[in-house]
Amino acid sequence: MASITLKINNKSVTVDADPKMPLLWAIRDLAGLTGTKYGCGIAQCGACTVHLEGTPVRSCSLPVGSVAGKNITTIEGLSDNNSHPVQQAWIEEQVPQCGYCQSGQIMAAAALLKRNANPSDKDIDAAMQGLICRCGTYPRIRKAIKTAARIMNTKASAK
Repeated sequence: MASITLKINNKSVTVDADPKMPLLWAIRDLAGLTGTKYGCGIAQCGACTVHLEGTPVRSCSLPVGSVAGKNITTIEGLSDNNSHPVQQAWIEEQVPQCGYCQSGQIMAAAALLKRNANPSDKDIDAAMQGLICRCGTYPRIRKAIKTAARIMNTKASAK
């Protein structure tokens, strides 16, 4: 066991953990942030996606010891009231069915829109590759990403 300080959602959180423990379990079990989900445990489904220094990563296969002091953003860190444009779009387009994969999907979409304000279908497909939705809501996910881009661009042009 080691004392590891993480920067989660702009807050310092110190956890006592084996440095090899997956970041996912440190986030969920030790920091108490349960929005990030466990899906497959082998970084193939994307349910556990969080941002590490702004880049989407699979937290189920990332050792907690390797991310000490780095900025980690979970679904709880996007907004505390669903006001992030991607969250607004997800609600507007009624994306979820079971909802299990949605935090990972939203985190990947938010990262895409941060680097590409007006993604094409091809850009969306590339960014969302490997994020599995068992319910098959992919058309609604794509539509929500385009809606979120519109919301973000409207807010940007209003400034």
